[in-house]
Amino acid sequence: MVIHKQKPSAFHGTNLIDYLFLLKCDSLIVMGTATSGCVRATVVDAFSHNLRVTVVEDGCFERCQASHAMSLFDMNSKYADVLPSGEVRTFMEGLESGLFDLPAGSLGKA
Repeated sequence: MVIHKQKPSAFHGTNLIDYLFLLKCDSLIVMGTATSGCVRATVVDAFSHNLRVTVVEDGCFERCQASHAMSLFDMNSKYADVLPSGEVRTFMEGLESGLFDLPAGSLGKA
């Protein structure tokens, strides 16, 4: 599923929260650019919707390394668990098959 956004948060002006509720999601894994802008805005909005949030530390980017580090520190302190991709991947691979009842989709159709 691709959600096109026009503002920093993936929630603002999109149907993301509706899709997450439809799928009975209670957690979100976030990656992206820029750590201090779009990533942070999405994380704060997800937290505000009572979702459990994980930020993939090495799946985010910021032009300024200091801003990147401070944003990760702040999100980890208040809104999310900031974890390395290896740890997130290990967790995802450990989930049992068929755990989620996802709707069937079709490739190549927008």
